[in-house]
Amino acid sequence: MNCRSFRPDLKKPLERLYIRYSERRFVYPDPVGFLYPYAAVEDREIVGLIAALLAYGRVAQIHGSVARVLGCLGKPAAFVRTAERRDLEARFEGFTHRFTRGDDLVGLMWGMKRLLENHGSLGACFSQGVQSGDDTVIPALTVFARRLRQAARQDLNFLLPAPDKGSACKRLHLFLRWMVRSDRVDPGGWSFLSPSMLLVPMDTHMHRISLALKLTRRRQADLRTALDVTSAFRSLSPEDPVRYDFVLTRLGMRNDGSLKAFLVDCGGRA
Repeated sequence: MNCRSFRPDLKKPLERLYIRYSERRFVYPDPVGFLYPYAAVEDREIVGLIAALLAYGRVAQIHGSVARVLGCLGKPAAFVRTAERRDLEARFEGFTHRFTRGDDLVGLMWGMKRLLENHGSLGACFSQGVQSGDDTVIPALTVFARRLRQAARQDLNFLLPAPDKGSACKRLHLFLRWMVRSDRVDPGGWSFLSPSMLLVPMDTHMHRISLALKLTRRRQADLRTALDVTSAFRSLSPEDPVRYDFVLTRLGMRNDGSLKAFLVDCGGRA
């Protein structure tokens, strides 16, 4: 999609939506809420990665699974740094979250432990993959995911997708949105990355909204579609193209807002 042909009159309705829903009282059941109790960035990034990677399936199951994992951690960064593999295996034995099993969690924790040992923090590891000429986070995210997978010393399967394989990697981009942006919803913490580099976390719900708003014509919720939609949003908000992600995904999830009503507000047909 050529972003120069995108309707500039969508800016005002989107801003009205942002003002209305960009508040913490509208967060639940979004898993970003799991990050709020953690003031230290080194803890928040670990919690954020766990919550984002488990953010698939039914809402109740997501919350139950994330809460169970976090309940084992205490102070997340300190826990991960001192964790022993045998202890991790005992703690997460029998864990199941759809396609994710206890051994996947053990691998993820062990991979994070190795990254903390080698780089000091997940953020420091991620920052080393950022190059001055990068327009998006994709190259750095690809390096980060590869390092984490290698450090885990096992195949993390569905839990940790490969950003360079064409997948939209919705959960990883959701994690980055939480860690890079800072407003009333996203807590931020990674100041080394510009929000302008972020991609819209693309799933079937966001894809349906994007088609309705004519942000893309593509019929698959893949990486190319995420780039397409992000380009459209960048034409409206160059420094923060994922500004409207959270508030748009409230449509259809809440009783006080609907996509049809928003389309009418945009001057289009419901």
